[in-house]
Amino acid sequence: MNDRLFWLTDEQFARLQPYLPTDTRGKARVDDRRVISGIIHVLKSGCRWVDTPPAYGPRKTLYNRFVRWADKGIWQNIFHALAAAGGPPAEVMVDSSAVKAHRYAAGGKKGERTQAIGRSRGGRTTKIHALTDPFCRPIAFLLTGGQVADCTAADTLLDAMPQASILHGDKGYDSNDVRRKIESKGAAPNIPPKVNRRWKNGFSSVLYRSRNAIERMFCRLKDFRRIATRYDRLATNFMAALCIAATVSYWL
Repeated sequence: MNDRLFWLTDEQFARLQPYLPTDTRGKARVDDRRVISGIIHVLKSGCRWVDTPPAYGPRKTLYNRFVRWADKGIWQNIFHALAAAGGPPAEVMVDSSAVKAHRYAAGGKKGERTQAIGRSRGGRTTKIHALTDPFCRPIAFLLTGGQVADCTAADTLLDAMPQASILHGDKGYDSNDVRRKIESKGAAPNIPPKVNRRWKNGFSSVLYRSRNAIERMFCRLKDFRRIATRYDRLATNFMAALCIAATVSYWL
């Protein structure tokens, strides 16, 4: 077996298998372990689907499995199920990271507006908003265009926040609306106040040191070349790729 190819280990596949769909009709699915390993290899290497090594079987099978399960939300469901199995964290971190959209991903202007691609200083970009626990493990994701402010996206992202005692965020989340949303979830916001605030909210720089966990999480996810650069035109496909990368990196 080629050492440069990715293969799920016995332990990883055993943990993943209970969450795979079982309501398949008609012809039985081909080897799940081989197909999923091939999909992960494409995401890690950044190669085109047509260039997938033959060891993973028919390339069309890999691409069809990835797209169909992305459309049905199966990859996201697997990620959320495994993340929830870890139990509620004591602390949660929130942040975002922008990735450049390849010209293959950027269609017309209408497509950009509906597929979480925006225009910022870096050109066409997508911003990945995330929640993580103190062990760098991602809990939830949200995709927007690169020009969307963190405090704007937080209103939707924080709906997926699990029960926790404290949430750490940078100055981009220092708004009254975000603070109220965090407090409504039963957590205390630990966010450094902006310099133009007349009333400085309470902030602990000592507790804030643990916030770098989310920075390390983004760095690890961007080791997957199809995460570091967005090649997928559809936001559902890019979200699926993100969930697969997060699952393999942290939850298997």
